[in-house]
Amino acid sequence: MGNGFSRIARGIAAAVLIGPAGAFAANDVGLINHLSGDVGYTSGSTNARAQAFMKVREGDRFSVPAGAQVRLVYFQGGRQETYQGPATFTAGTQASSVHSGAQPQVTTLPAGVPQKISQTPELVQIAKLGRSGGVAVRGAGREQRLTPQQQAEVRQAKDTYQQLRAAAAQDDITPELYLYSVLQDHLLYQDMKPVVEEMARRQPANPDVAELRAYVKAKTEGQ
Repeated sequence: MGNGFSRIARGIAAAVLIGPAGAFAANDVGLINHLSGDVGYTSGSTNARAQAFMKVREGDRFSVPAGAQVRLVYFQGGRQETYQGPATFTAGTQASSVHSGAQPQVTTLPAGVPQKISQTPELVQIAKLGRSGGVAVRGAGREQRLTPQQQAEVRQAKDTYQQLRAAAAQDDITPELYLYSVLQDHLLYQDMKPVVEEMARRQPANPDVAELRAYVKAKTEGQ
């Protein structure tokens, strides 16, 4: 996977040490949250294949061949761009510059959603490390007791999830990833079970979803 994989893995140490909220680097401007087909990208002198859930930096140039699709969400402003190939574009700070092909389909995600989605690569790595015993997850094996404010945050997240789900495509798991991230912040493993099952139903062949599902299963066994 080359440099694309390094983009996915970047920030693992930060995620483990200081938590997901501070895990992504300052020069990451967005995230690929949906990908189909062989999409290439150039970053500096590096040419590689794009990967789902990889972080994107300003100046990264993408080439989307005919029949492929890629969707990029910007952390600042929540702009979400969906490109159908053939197309080429370069990532900016809050929007992309299109060089060829049709303009992207653009939507705007609710406030707070892009920041939660940005944690996806770190959450996948935490799932892998947690299952292997490579990292101790605080509160593992029990549900965290929430304050009234935290309970309100979770209720709001579930409402936002329903809004996202109603507008998302059948195979789009962005709404589930958002809700998973919020529930992980509060260690609500039992609540995470139906979320990962929904991810698996929508993307049964996704290896990252399989990791998240196995992680939640391990955390809820015996509860």
